[in-house]
Amino acid sequence: MGIAETYSRGRNYLAEQPLGLLVVVVCVILSLDLVRKLLDGSLSALSLGIFVKEGLILGLELGLAGVGLSMTYSILGFANFAHGDYISTGAFAGWATTYVVAGFGVLPLGDLVLVGVSGDATAGDVGVSVISTPLAVVAGLVVAVAITILLSLVLDRVVYKPMRNQEGIALLIASIGVALALRYLLAFVFGTSAPGVTGGEVPGFTVPGVGIQINAHEATLAVCTVVLLAGVHVLLQYTKLGTAMRAMADNRDLARVTGIPTERVVRMTWIIGGGLTGAAGYLVTLETGTISFDFGWTLLLLIFAAVILGGIGSVYGAMFGGLVIGLASQVSLVWIPSDFTTAAAFTVMIVVLVVKPSGLFSGVTTT
Repeated sequence: MGIAETYSRGRNYLAEQPLGLLVVVVCVILSLDLVRKLLDGSLSALSLGIFVKEGLILGLELGLAGVGLSMTYSILGFANFAHGDYISTGAFAGWATTYVVAGFGVLPLGDLVLVGVSGDATAGDVGVSVISTPLAVVAGLVVAVAITILLSLVLDRVVYKPMRNQEGIALLIASIGVALALRYLLAFVFGTSAPGVTGGEVPGFTVPGVGIQINAHEATLAVCTVVLLAGVHVLLQYTKLGTAMRAMADNRDLARVTGIPTERVVRMTWIIGGGLTGAAGYLVTLETGTISFDFGWTLLLLIFAAVILGGIGSVYGAMFGGLVIGLASQVSLVWIPSDFTTAAAFTVMIVVLVVKPSGLFSGVTTT
């Protein structure tokens, strides 16, 4: 009876989800091909390890940046297309601060504020790194968080709050306008080049027994991201504010009639989401070593992929979805050229949504 019931369930699943079997078959084929490549030497274990490391780093970046976007959607009910430009704005504010602190009294202040896009304040002249200028990096991270929070609150008051009772499409269109305004304001002030921001050699360490090198900037990003995401988990699960946020995500009208201060929750959503977004922008720039006026917009495509794959509106889905997209993007280098890694990441997202349309964490929730 047990075997017959299991067989019947399997047959029903295949009838309802034929693509599920196709996904399983493709995964098995890719896994077997990966093993073959490792055994015949066409792919070294070190190369695979580097792909996995780079995928995890990218995944942490996407997860941290995606939490703020997911919180905005779950609490306020609209997809904020200006989110990527919040990332860029926070990054520029933070790195301008870092340059001023690191090069104050040595290089012209105006050149430092412009983050080396002109004058003498180049990456080599300032020599910023977490080892050589740790106080400057900490100051820059704090300012990036603070400026992005302030930006989020101001734009909410000026743009989004007057429109809060309208349909989500109106807020979405407004957010596109905000994104364009921020992006080209950054281009006007800082130019359209992509200067390097970190200087000198960045020390690191080799993982014992694996041979993979992790530099100080990658380690800083990983540690900071894990700490911040753990803080979000504690906030959501063990505080009154977290309970109120989860209640609003489930049913905003019911939360309002039960006495939850919805405007305070909205304000805290912008503060927390904005802070995480600013931190993400600064840390991504620290890890990559370059900055440009539109890097947040470029990153936004992958952030949306991560958030949608995890289940749009789910904070934990954004975290896990970021890791999946990051790993898919980098590990796909085993089979395809680097120019197609973004397409591979979006292919994974589409396949997951075909099998599970609501995303891995199924729906609008902050839990």
